[in-house]
Amino acid sequence: MVRINYDLHDLQAFVAVAERNSFRQAAADLFISQPALSRRIDKLEEALGVKLFERTTRRVQLTNVGQAFLVNVRDALNGLEDAVLGVADLAAHRTGTVTLACVPSAVWHFLPEVLQRFTAQFPKIRVRVHDESAQDVLNLVLTGAADFGICFTGAENPEIHFQPIYVESYVLAMRHDHPLARRKKLSWKDTVDERYISVAKSSGNRSVLDAALAGVEKHPWISCEINHVSGILALVESGLGVAAVPGLSILAGRQGAVVGVPLVNPAVKRTLGLITRHHHAMPPASRTLFDMLSRSITKLSRKA
Repeated sequence: MVRINYDLHDLQAFVAVAERNSFRQAAADLFISQPALSRRIDKLEEALGVKLFERTTRRVQLTNVGQAFLVNVRDALNGLEDAVLGVADLAAHRTGTVTLACVPSAVWHFLPEVLQRFTAQFPKIRVRVHDESAQDVLNLVLTGAADFGICFTGAENPEIHFQPIYVESYVLAMRHDHPLARRKKLSWKDTVDERYISVAKSSGNRSVLDAALAGVEKHPWISCEINHVSGILALVESGLGVAAVPGLSILAGRQGAVVGVPLVNPAVKRTLGLITRHHHAMPPASRTLFDMLSRSITKLSRKA
């Protein structure tokens, strides 16, 4: 039997770089230097005899082999961690880990109250939450890295069961002192002269907006692009411009500086859903949290 020369730290380094797509950010997460991190990845690639990453001066991305290896390494590390915790805490009856993935706005609006009840009922179960972009949430569920997800993509994927839970409208985010901030609703025509801030074209949110506005005669002019809605709202708050964002991203308790006015003609909506893999039985604890979220969000949707 051939012995492959690598250790646990090498695998953890590989996962960190794969998740961050950045040696600099992964090194910061692991509290090691970039050269030390690079040496770990080089050692792992040499031991395996394959190239795990394509690296240029501008980007880092997994090779096809690296993507397949990531799935197996995540499963192995999670299994090892659960095994160690199970041995160390056997007397306390630790019962495992629930992993879910969700778009960031879902964390603020749907998780806190449900997680409070879940952890009160099951104090020995640990919950891992991956708050990621819609595509990353879908990928985490597809690969089995997450037991289930909350996302607005996946309904068209034959491997995914999509359970609709909440229909969300897009609003125009602007500073509270903007001239349009007191309007009850706004047509896109009303806003064409505004300086728009938008997520990049690769974003799921941008795809929803571009599809909805395909038939609109005059599109808003985008003066600035940024990767995440949280960054958009920071720029809106600074007065740089306005932005079309999902309504849930305007947090009810934090509306002091930024407000959202519903957009119409056309109204743009997206449907959030709980996503799971077809023909995949979730662990009992995951199924319990899934059901609790489903009931809670359905009640919230009826009140909206």
